[in-house]
Amino acid sequence: MNVKIEESWRKVLQPEFEKSYFQHLIAFVRGEYATATVYPPGPLIFHAFDACPFEALKVVILGQDPYHGKGQAHGLSFSVAEDKRTPPSLQNIFKELQDDLPGTPPAPNGNLDRWAQQGVLLLNATLTVRAAEPGSHQKKGWEQFTDAVIQTISEQKQNVVFILWGAYAQKKAELIDERKHLILKAAHPSPYAADRGFFGSRPFSKTNAYLQEHSLKPIVW
Repeated sequence: MNVKIEESWRKVLQPEFEKSYFQHLIAFVRGEYATATVYPPGPLIFHAFDACPFEALKVVILGQDPYHGKGQAHGLSFSVAEDKRTPPSLQNIFKELQDDLPGTPPAPNGNLDRWAQQGVLLLNATLTVRAAEPGSHQKKGWEQFTDAVIQTISEQKQNVVFILWGAYAQKKAELIDERKHLILKAAHPSPYAADRGFFGSRPFSKTNAYLQEHSLKPIVW
């Protein structure tokens, strides 16, 4: 199957694209875009991969679903388009960043492309969603695909930092070889959970310390 995705990812993920579950998934997604309002826009479904080539990848931040509000989702977990209001979870991420790395300039907006371009894969477990229907595209095949992405990274890369916020993301730790990579776990940054272990978890400084220990360029958060 010919999937429009960045070339280095195409090479490592091609076996997944040929599997029957993925072909059923794509048929489902095409049908949804043809008959309903679905986010993100079709050309941005694989934006996380296009913005962060496989060879450049150093960090993975795992989310669950795209935002389901109009114009918010643009293919990166936790990120929103530049002209959109910063959602509460992302506000908390920026607050922790300021506390963790004092002196970091305030974020100009909620678009995290600037992180992706430095090697941060902002990956949602499910890559599409119906407007105003959170979770509507779960259990259709996306999770099988993104689990395969995580396993592929774990197997084929070295010294990647996996940032897993919340119980859902933390379950993905079983797909990752801790002997080769760093896994950082904390509560989800949502307002409902951030006070229970997200604030004070210092993921940004820990990530950069690990990268530098392994002679990799730190992220300018």
